[in-house]
Amino acid sequence: MRLYITALNPTDAVLEGFLPAAAALGLPVTVLTDRPEEWSVDVPVARCAVREAAAVVAATASTRPVALLSNSDHLQEATAIAARELGLPGKDPDAARVCKDKAAARRAIAAAGLDLVRTVTIDPGAVPEVPGGIFPAVVKPREGVASEDAYLVADHRDLVARVTEIRARRPDVALVVEEYLAGELRTFETLGDGAAVASLGGWRTRLGPPPTFTEESLDWSPPADHASTQLRARLEALGVGFGACHTEYVISDGRVRLIEVNYRLIGDRMDLILAEMLGVPLFEYVIRLHLGEPLVALDLPTTVDRYAQVEYVCADRPGRLAAAPGRLDTVHGDVRLGCRPLREVGRSADHTGTNRDYLAVLHAIGPDQGTVREALAAFRSDLQWTIVE
Repeated sequence: MRLYITALNPTDAVLEGFLPAAAALGLPVTVLTDRPEEWSVDVPVARCAVREAAAVVAATASTRPVALLSNSDHLQEATAIAARELGLPGKDPDAARVCKDKAAARRAIAAAGLDLVRTVTIDPGAVPEVPGGIFPAVVKPREGVASEDAYLVADHRDLVARVTEIRARRPDVALVVEEYLAGELRTFETLGDGAAVASLGGWRTRLGPPPTFTEESLDWSPPADHASTQLRARLEALGVGFGACHTEYVISDGRVRLIEVNYRLIGDRMDLILAEMLGVPLFEYVIRLHLGEPLVALDLPTTVDRYAQVEYVCADRPGRLAAAPGRLDTVHGDVRLGCRPLREVGRSADHTGTNRDYLAVLHAIGPDQGTVREALAAFRSDLQWTIVE
């Protein structure tokens, strides 16, 4: 009777979320990974070619698994296939594949008559050929994650330059070019049991300056009812309905337009902040869904009488992080505040204009917007990060 989690590199979601949650549920757990040397000796890991479903199935042969899950974008399809072969609750493998493939996701939404976003796929080595009317556009890996290697391009010349730049780092990656969807970026966080989907709320996201799409801050902002209805229809068209899902979207002329769907919890420590914001054991809930429990068995809040704001501290130049605050937790009046380092002191890094520049994440949770924003601003003003070139 063992819980298996497939993973690549160590993440806060696994280390601070799923492992403590499994312990709270009394479940022994093994992390299956193809990078065991990167994990602490305190974490129960086993080497496995986790991108291959057959290898995941074989790795569980020594014990009877009660659940199998992953929080990695890269491993959702293989993990879903393995869970199906083991007879365990899990995501639909086709839905996991479609969500990962941004071009396939666009086709599925269009086929359902819900939205049409002009999209062109560029295979590795192919010359970029896109219609002029698609600009301004966004170029990004077809199976990428977050904002990594995603750029706003103004015209064909700009596109060729960005494609060349990306291929210098990743020559085998397939790319998509799609029309730029203007609007305020928002998120929609959900849990599902395969029969029903529950909304956990959502965030309003402020991005850094183009041409990259770095998330700089997020404010608690659940979708309105009309947006939630449209979002649910789009997730249904993609086959999304089990476990955790993080959806990014904009609203244009009253219509939801998806940016992308990540079939896992929101990342960059936002999952841990979301759990604190809602006041629920979110990671335990995800595990319980994978154990076969229904949504109605989970004590999900129907209303949230709190407000939260999150800010990422980003490096503004390349160099070595010489000094930085450590992990902090404090209370200012009715507001709970936290700082979590995302880069180790002493580490050198290039300046990329993406979330690879994150130094730390700060968050504040309190009774209302004004109180939270004032407390977070005061908290940040007392903290300092020093980069030396």
